[in-house]
Amino acid sequence: MPFQFVLLWTDALIYVLLATAVVFGLYAARHEHLRTPWRQVVRRPLATSAAVILAAYVAVGVLDSVHFRMRLADDGAAGARYAAEVSSLLDVLARPLRERVEKTYSAPFATHAFTKETIERGDGHHTREYPRLKFGAAHLADPGNAQFDIATRVLWSAMQALAVLALLMAAFVVLTRGKASFHERLGALLRGATEIPWRSIGATVGIVLFALAAVFNLATQYHIFGTDQVGQDVFYRSLKSVRTGLVIGTLTTLVMLPFALLFGIMAGYFRGWVDDVIQYTYTTLSSIPGVLLIAASILSLQVYMANHPEQFDNVAARADTRLLFLCLILGVTSWTGLCRLLRGETLKLREVDYIQAAHALGVSHARIMTRHLLPNVMHIVLIAVVLDFSGLVLAEAVLSYVGVGVDPSTESWGNMINGARLEMARDPMVWWSLAAAFTLMFGLVLAANLFADAVRDAFDPRLRRR
Repeated sequence: MPFQFVLLWTDALIYVLLATAVVFGLYAARHEHLRTPWRQVVRRPLATSAAVILAAYVAVGVLDSVHFRMRLADDGAAGARYAAEVSSLLDVLARPLRERVEKTYSAPFATHAFTKETIERGDGHHTREYPRLKFGAAHLADPGNAQFDIATRVLWSAMQALAVLALLMAAFVVLTRGKASFHERLGALLRGATEIPWRSIGATVGIVLFALAAVFNLATQYHIFGTDQVGQDVFYRSLKSVRTGLVIGTLTTLVMLPFALLFGIMAGYFRGWVDDVIQYTYTTLSSIPGVLLIAASILSLQVYMANHPEQFDNVAARADTRLLFLCLILGVTSWTGLCRLLRGETLKLREVDYIQAAHALGVSHARIMTRHLLPNVMHIVLIAVVLDFSGLVLAEAVLSYVGVGVDPSTESWGNMINGARLEMARDPMVWWSLAAAFTLMFGLVLAANLFADAVRDAFDPRLRRR
């Protein structure tokens, strides 16, 4: 085979998470009590637009989660030999960005380097000037034409996106057959007079298509987010950081939720000694400074990996193990706040009439907690999960700052922000690394908040009744 498939721990968990989402979707499609809330979600324009943006982020993360090692050229040795470096599908697709490395800093869409260098002229004289970039705008004979070239490529990208979007809309109208004519269905779609906000979905898809076309037309010729200190393309680093943000946000939440749901509902429902034990547990855990506990755990893992190098055959495996361990530690130390909220809400709900009626009818405790209490606290869970998702993405930046975050070889927004800390002190200031990390992080967190807000409104039984 031309490549050897490599399965990392976080890759396996991402595949399991995607499979679980597909199974849940099929299960929800067959049950009316689950289809009804999701219908409300897809009828909200902001929610559907946020879902499209989240799908784009997930697509980048999934492409970066298919890892393999390329086969080396045969040199007569017995058996196939593969490269030590682990690559992903995203690395293959973004190979032009990965291989176009400059000498040092360059600003976004720049044609020359950011700092002056001493250049020797043909007559032997030395001058200080900004040298031309090796790859950025190298296709231009005259750097002064860069602005016109960029505007032309942006306009061409917009035309490509509009053409593809028009084809998609026409195909959608043709496939959704009905009693109305093609022009009537197309007019209803453009006016937004459909039950599902297809106009908002189409507009968001158009923006995503424009971004893809612009990346294809611009990023292959320019450094659209500039380059960092060692000349790497900042836009490529930002794309590679998407997977790290998704892994930390989702896997840590999956670790945190079982503890918070189980202990929070049990403490509020049973009260008495069960409540005392659970309160003592999360109070004790909350009294330990989280950063110190995470630092001790990460340092212990580093000592273990240093003493057992044979268990990690490549750099990617070491970095992935540290990322997974960081998710576990963050999950174990982050469930206490949600547990308190669920305990308080359960204490209130257990006194309402339908819970008392279930007790009188002899319904088991497990069924009361899963059938009556859990659905009525899910709106709190969704709000807390989204806020924790945002906080965990930002916490990774703080942990990277103190040296106990993800591995330095792992691309992440936290490592980019940590590196930008020193760049911001330069004169002139190097701002684009921070701006790139902030832009992509802001887009992910905002889309997640908008989508979760619609899901919370749809699944809250009290809001549905109103």
